[in-house]
Amino acid sequence: MKEDFLKFQAQTTPHPLGMEIDHAKGSYIFSKQGDKYLDFVAGVSACSLGHCHPRVVNAIKTQAESYLHVMVYGEYAQGPAVAFSKLLASHLPPTLSKTYLTNSGTEAIEGALKLARRATGRTQILAAKSAYHGNTMGSLSLMDFEERVKPFRPLIGDVSFIQFNDSNNLNKITSKTAAVILETIQGGAGFILPKNDYLKKVKERCQEVGALLILDEIQPGFGRTGKLFGFQHFGIVPDILVTGKGMGGGLPIGAFTASEEVMDLLSENPKLGHITTFGGNALIAAAALATLQEITESDLMAETLIKEELIRSLLVHPLISEIRGKGLMLAAITPSEDIATEVILKCQEKGLISFWLLFEKRAVRITPPLTISIDEIKEGCGIIIDVLNDINQ
Repeated sequence: MKEDFLKFQAQTTPHPLGMEIDHAKGSYIFSKQGDKYLDFVAGVSACSLGHCHPRVVNAIKTQAESYLHVMVYGEYAQGPAVAFSKLLASHLPPTLSKTYLTNSGTEAIEGALKLARRATGRTQILAAKSAYHGNTMGSLSLMDFEERVKPFRPLIGDVSFIQFNDSNNLNKITSKTAAVILETIQGGAGFILPKNDYLKKVKERCQEVGALLILDEIQPGFGRTGKLFGFQHFGIVPDILVTGKGMGGGLPIGAFTASEEVMDLLSENPKLGHITTFGGNALIAAAALATLQEITESDLMAETLIKEELIRSLLVHPLISEIRGKGLMLAAITPSEDIATEVILKCQEKGLISFWLLFEKRAVRITPPLTISIDEIKEGCGIIIDVLNDINQ
């Protein structure tokens, strides 16, 4: 199968890991060769409830027997999408009441950018340096890594960059700014938390000049940080909330949420201001609804902070300078890119899946399912320590 994978399926890197998957259940992935791997990555923060969670699988099966795609987004009232959007609104501040469902996080970013320009009548977008919001043309325009964007220019115009956590940059937010878009916790940059009320200061500056604040919660969202959304730790509310990854139970989904007044601007002048065929797909919305119900009805969010403390207590080693992040969105920082890569590859040999971060090359990603058990955490952290000991000899 691996030979056909390389020959017929387009690749994203010259050397993909190429593990041949047989099945996955809970916190484990099983290969065609019969090997068992403890998953400390969760599909890059996508499988919030682990693999094939019974509640999600049952929701998918039930919906599959009823109907799948019936009409392009926004024309028919479809139960799973309506129920998900209503339940999501019940867990958000009143100003975040209406949700547009998309097929992925990057599509949700595209929609949020369009909505901000439509709502303000302005064009300028400010994004953070070292940010990652996706890889479609609009999302890619929000990235300041020239080596990654140069081959695809020209991108969308009137985008400028500010330094995350630097309040001295706030004067760049002006009456010409349509929106400031930030990751609540910077992901690819190394799981960087906002400091010194940075997000509050950005929001206040946006309010002063009439700009909108877009927060990208595609990675921190849906319980990963110990609250349903990362922004809830920092005492602010965005004007537009972007979500994805962890909301689908393992299926592809994204969304952007705003007030009813703002969101309705996409429905006229012009009509069909944002269009998708499969956004809000009934099968995927059913999985998302089951995922959201499980996260909000269980103790998983509170347990996430306990599990964070356990991981921090176990991953103490001379080759780990710090553990960044919050909840189960963590990164172990090693001395170099080479050591991080060695850790990741040797952990896989020993039955543990970890992964890289996009820009912070010294990091080892630790983003297991929220459902991971205490014993599984101890098992995985033990493997990491064993590998680090081998490297450090």
